[in-house]
Amino acid sequence: MPRSALIALIILVTGVAAGTLWYVGDQLASHRINMTSVGDTKIGGPFSLTDQNGRTRTDKDFIGHYMLVYFGYTNCPDVCPTTLSVMADAMEKLGGAAHQVVPIFVTVDPARDTPRVLKSYLAAFGPEFVGLTGSPSSIAALAKEYHVYYKVQKSTKNGSYAVDHSNVIYLMGPEGKFIANYDETLGPDKLAAAIARHIGA
Repeated sequence: MPRSALIALIILVTGVAAGTLWYVGDQLASHRINMTSVGDTKIGGPFSLTDQNGRTRTDKDFIGHYMLVYFGYTNCPDVCPTTLSVMADAMEKLGGAAHQVVPIFVTVDPARDTPRVLKSYLAAFGPEFVGLTGSPSSIAALAKEYHVYYKVQKSTKNGSYAVDHSNVIYLMGPEGKFIANYDETLGPDKLAAAIARHIGA
């Protein structure tokens, strides 16, 4: 099945399962904090989390590569799959230069997003994606380093819940330092062009 069809299916299934609550939660968060104000603010930091294959991954594993980092969750109805799709398409448009960049998805819902769940979810976006999860405290610490907003909402009667979260794509340099931030409204063509300028492609 083509990736576009898989992504459409993810959006449909999660949207139907979650209902209006999740959609409203994500839209509120997206409008509340869409782009990070940087200035002299330090963005990014060390981490030790678990990837979708159950391996421990640290920030040191990615030294020498650019990181394209996004925080979200797999039950997100539309914002997350849309953003990840833009990232995946931008990676394709980078062509041969894509090997310099590692797209990373950090969950803000570690209670539900186990390595197995992340592996299944990210398969729709491409094998180059690294999914990261961990303890709630580890996720909170990394989110703080990136100035990411997220908040777990109250559960509905059927036990489902939304996670409000900011909607920012971070480009980090080969030494782990912040370079730039974007959101999905840029689109894959412009995102790929922006990344290419920074990595010298």
